Amino acid sequence: MGSATILLIAYASPASADIPDGWSDPQPVPVLHFLLLFVGIPLLITLGILAAVYLPGVVRGESVAPAGARSDDQWFGGRRDTAQLESSATSGPDADGDRDTGGAGGTW
Repeated sequence: MGSATILLIAYASPASADIPDGWSDPQPVPVLHFLLLFVGIPLLITLGILAAVYLPGVVRGESVAPAGARSDDQWFGGRRDTAQLESSATSGPDADGDRDTGGAGGTW
């Protein structure tokens, strides 16, 4: 445990070096410039992508609401006669034991 601590301190010692003589010493970056660069530009890019995705649909008059908020939801590839499915599922099998809804079935 003690040798690991000494090893970490030895590796961290070069990080405390001064700026070399030939390098410039830049001024600190103003907070406003930092915010514009690292927050403003990504925000503008995000807004541009959202506009490119949503504006064509809005111009055509399409709804941009999530699928769950619309009343015209569809079950792709499914049957459209769900009222018949619900009534036969609650009534149980026919007199012969067959269901008209299809699917797998088994008996013991």
